[in-house]
Amino acid sequence: MALLKTKAIVLSSLKYGDTSLIVRCFTLEDGLKSYLLKGVLSAKKGKIKAAYFQPLTQLNIEANHNNKSTLNSIREVHIVNPYQHIYTNIFKQTIVLFLSEILSSTIQEEESNKGLFSFLETSFIWLDTNNKTSNFHLLFLINLTRFLGFYPDTSKINYPYFNLMDGNFTESATAKEVAFGENLGHFKKLLGTNFDSVETIKFNQQERQQVLQIIIRYFELHLDGFRPPKSLKVLETVFN
Repeated sequence: MALLKTKAIVLSSLKYGDTSLIVRCFTLEDGLKSYLLKGVLSAKKGKIKAAYFQPLTQLNIEANHNNKSTLNSIREVHIVNPYQHIYTNIFKQTIVLFLSEILSSTIQEEESNKGLFSFLETSFIWLDTNNKTSNFHLLFLINLTRFLGFYPDTSKINYPYFNLMDGNFTESATAKEVAFGENLGHFKKLLGTNFDSVETIKFNQQERQQVLQIIIRYFELHLDGFRPPKSLKVLETVFN
């Protein structure tokens, strides 16, 4: 067992028994880790509080990591980069619940990935500090594919079809699943865009949902066992 100090981002928390939580975090130093927080729901004066483990909260933790056990323990925890708006703004809160569900099902690596961690860290700070965020989740998911290994090949981006299985643009619709027409045009707008300019892309509600459906299907085809998040309907309702 090793005592380690590391940054961590909360992916999910699950009530265990009457007073405990099982928390999954993506850590800077050790990748994905699960922690059992005994009695955290009943402790009134304890150092570790359940409120620290809301979805996508950024933490500094001191934890015991035991490679022989799936559940680890946290000795100390402090919030870093505290969010000012994410948990009080219904739109941002819905985006966070949706993305935490996506990340819980896509991040599986129990080893350090500092590039992915930095991407998550800076993305959520941007979400918290900016007001125009209706397209944030679309660009976030597209850019997440860089770290998951299937970012679209844009070398032939002017071709009229996008092969969802191969992740590239083609001249003809020879594959079973392709994106094309107006929907593909909307999808293309996100490629090569950064967060500061994403809100210059004007989607109406239907267009936004259609682009999201393409992206979700793209994830399904490239990640074994991936299923559309349960919070997808909530996201669509809130942004309708």
